[in-house]
Amino acid sequence: MLNTSGIIENSIVDGQGIRYVVFVQGCPHHCEGCHNPDTWEFRDNKFVEIDTIVDTLKDDFLCQGITFSGGEPFMQATELIKLADKIHALNKDVWCYTGYTIEQLLSFTDDKRELLNHIDVLVDGKFELAERNTFLHFRGSNNQRVIDVKKTLQTGEITLKEGI
Repeated sequence: MLNTSGIIENSIVDGQGIRYVVFVQGCPHHCEGCHNPDTWEFRDNKFVEIDTIVDTLKDDFLCQGITFSGGEPFMQATELIKLADKIHALNKDVWCYTGYTIEQLLSFTDDKRELLNHIDVLVDGKFELAERNTFLHFRGSNNQRVIDVKKTLQTGEITLKEGI
């Protein structure tokens, strides 16, 4: 079960295509200027069953995929791995926003590292208010990257998502 701060259906700003967005509750980063400071606190909020999300998406042919946002999704990595696998089984993709860099995530040896194997596109790095840029696609500050995770894991070199 996921501890969420909210869900948005039919988003067009949280990744390519029409997306279903799960905002998880809890974040250790506390970025200045954060768009979702109400998600910082690690507390029980709205619990959602993974299968409830999957049931919502299985017949939604317009939805390209799911986006994990927050809060910090990697704080609920074990549950998100399960959800990502079920989303991929529906032939939909998985995007994830994180305050960690991919280099930090690759250095972990737990479920945080494992979650990377279940993500297609990662928007990494803390939001930096001094680097804020409202003209960027799918990210809020210049330091953040939109990474093709599959290619990055295959080649061992950071590969940015093409066309973004």
